[in-house]
Amino acid sequence: MATNKTMTSDTSKVWDNHISVPDTPAGFTVRTTYPANPEGAEVMLERWEAGSAEPPHSHPGDDMTVVIEGRMSIQFYNRDGDTLVPDGEAQVLNKGDTGYVQSGRIHDAKYLDDCKLVYVHDKAFGFTAES
Repeated sequence: MATNKTMTSDTSKVWDNHISVPDTPAGFTVRTTYPANPEGAEVMLERWEAGSAEPPHSHPGDDMTVVIEGRMSIQFYNRDGDTLVPDGEAQVLNKGDTGYVQSGRIHDAKYLDDCKLVYVHDKAFGFTAES
């Protein structure tokens, strides 16, 4: 008879084998897959250290982030000429929350606690800095 064990994100091997990526913010590591189908989705398991942040940016496809552990905030922006203007208040995502960002939508991200995230991007991932 098989015994079921309860796993946590601390004991799951899903969070092993992360790598650092050149030219990305400090405090970020990732484990990723690549879509075999051009119409597929790219999935990343991300870890962010508390206090790390992503500058304003956009992605070429819609994305979804599920917070497995920690807290993060997302600020959306509109462009007014060459200036980025905050669009509303920053939104805080807590453990268990899911956030969605539409393709081309300018946003930043701040990691308030150490975070573990499941990130899903429509088609292959892309990142455009928006300063």
